[in-house]
Amino acid sequence: MVVIGRLHARGSEINYTAYRADLDKGMVAPTQHRLMLVEDDPYIASAIYEKLADHFGPGSVEHYDTVVGALSCNVNLPDGSGLDLLSQLLERRPDLPVVLVTDEGILENALIAIRRGAYDYILKAGDYLFAIPVIVEKNLAIFKTKQENARLHNQLTQTVEEVRVKNRQLEQMISKLETMAATDPLTGLANRRAFGDAVQRCFAEANRYQHDLACIMIDLNGFKKLNDTLGHQVGDKLLMNTAQVLGANCRRSDVAGRFGGDEFVLLLPQTGLSTAERVAKRISKQFEISAKAMLKDMDLFERVTMSIGLSTLCHSQPNNPEQLVAHADHALYRAKQNRDVRVMPYHDPATDSDAIAPIS
Repeated sequence: MVVIGRLHARGSEINYTAYRADLDKGMVAPTQHRLMLVEDDPYIASAIYEKLADHFGPGSVEHYDTVVGALSCNVNLPDGSGLDLLSQLLERRPDLPVVLVTDEGILENALIAIRRGAYDYILKAGDYLFAIPVIVEKNLAIFKTKQENARLHNQLTQTVEEVRVKNRQLEQMISKLETMAATDPLTGLANRRAFGDAVQRCFAEANRYQHDLACIMIDLNGFKKLNDTLGHQVGDKLLMNTAQVLGANCRRSDVAGRFGGDEFVLLLPQTGLSTAERVAKRISKQFEISAKAMLKDMDLFERVTMSIGLSTLCHSQPNNPEQLVAHADHALYRAKQNRDVRVMPYHDPATDSDAIAPIS
């Protein structure tokens, strides 16, 4: 049996553990090999040893005539057959290239050895001694190719994992940037651009499925005076408080946004005018309670309240998404002109003699 591999020798011992560690660390060059010859017949051993040494150079071959000698590194095993030795060697190093030299009469053992993991076998027939170096050289090349393939596979696996990690990080970053681009930084609600995208989408879906769609425009009365009197820090706190009230009254399908300054807007899919009015009144009431509690210890001469304008697809009959928002804004303007009415639905100025002209 010829065992191929760069095996670190400690006297008569073959240190497989050290070899494996060096191989994993990349400290062992794939072209550096030593051969271990296991043969109990001294004549055959001498002939094979000479052929291998001539081909691979002096010091390249170590000969053992017993299984105990071949497996002398920290294990004491009884002598056995070449198959026994093969099993023990491959248990320690599954990738170890082994070439079995066998008699013609026991060819079956060679086939069993191949199935168990041996690289090749040579029959002791004819000029087999001349074939041994060539066959060993061939299997060395196979061993080198397998080692290189394993190295490339590990490198590829590591690279793929690194790319996967980078992709996850990139996706998270993109998602974060998209959220930032669509979110008002103070309130966490949709910003005006994101709301514009939402109203286009909701308007198209409502028309496609013949559903109603409500738009609620909100403005805070007295907010400017509060800002001027108590400062922007208090004003910002009130805006965040408003956003919390809106969020508490929104479904998952609703869209709440900050339209700008102290103006807010809501989109309520599949919602008619009467339901939108109830939602708007509830929001107004909850806001006043919340704002009063927040400002109770502050010297403020005027309450902060909400004026709200409503429009719906079925009631207002807008021609496009922008008109739906414009109708709600027109109703909001009317509500601000009439402080006694907090919530005002849209009315067509052409048919409403009491309507106030919309803001130009």
